[in-house]
Amino acid sequence: MSYDIIGDIHGHADQLISLLQTLGYQHRGGAWRHPSRSVIFVGDFVDRGPGQLRTLEMVRDMVEAGSARAVMGNHEFNAIAWATPHPAQEGAYLRSRAGPVGEKNRHQHQAFLAEVAADGADHQRWVAWFLELPLWIEEPEFRVVHACWSPQHADHLRPLLREGERLSVDLVQAASQRGSPEYEAVETLLKGAEVELPDGHSFTDKDGHHRTAIRIRWWDPTPTTYRAAYIGPAGVDMPDLPLPTSERRPAPDRPTFIGHYWFDPLGPLAPVTHRVACVDFSVAKGGPLVAYRYDGEPELSAAKFVAVDVGAEVRRT
Repeated sequence: MSYDIIGDIHGHADQLISLLQTLGYQHRGGAWRHPSRSVIFVGDFVDRGPGQLRTLEMVRDMVEAGSARAVMGNHEFNAIAWATPHPAQEGAYLRSRAGPVGEKNRHQHQAFLAEVAADGADHQRWVAWFLELPLWIEEPEFRVVHACWSPQHADHLRPLLREGERLSVDLVQAASQRGSPEYEAVETLLKGAEVELPDGHSFTDKDGHHRTAIRIRWWDPTPTTYRAAYIGPAGVDMPDLPLPTSERRPAPDRPTFIGHYWFDPLGPLAPVTHRVACVDFSVAKGGPLVAYRYDGEPELSAAKFVAVDVGAEVRRT
């Protein structure tokens, strides 16, 4: 089987339609289909964009028709936690709705909440659907995960997951408790590998939040300093200090596809290594919606990227 692996959509339904058309899919029998290919979505269907429910309906219809598979993104996990009552705090939820943190969470989630009646039946149905998304897809030839493939974290979660690498409500609760092994595992898979900066160092992220930890290029075992390992907003002054050897990770053993990282929309459409390709090029900030056309090749190629820019059906490779 050949796959078109599509990056973070964030409610940009029109771009999704344009990309599917560019890839040769047609809407037949209630879903987008291709005569010889299928899609794998890397997650982050909701928040930010203007077509939340249209996006979800297209993805769900393709999954149910067998013309697509999909993994969970951190925004789907956040949506589950937002809607799930806290088991030990009456009136509270796993993802806070109260105080400044709650305001930040609500702002991030507002585009989705605006299209569903918050806490109503439709909201709960979509949250239940999010729970059916696997945390990763792993095949002998390749794997797909939203942000970071971490064998040790996947191994920790495997005996706790439902069939098909799916979360249970109990595991969502455990993974929402900062400091738990389940929190670290799900955070790493869905948000990326992070390393605490040395004392006295911090930065401001793309949403204006103060951070003392950085996401690192987990796919690359060669960086030896924080500056070389850092991935995030451009122009941030990272310390050129040695990265602890415990934070250096082995390269993936097979082609691995990710989203999540808001790559520069004007940058090259190319794999980050011969075995890792990111397909998130910031559609939610005016970038293209991107797919990688995977046909089983053991080494990934820039020639296999296809992208549709906002408002245009334009192929970029």
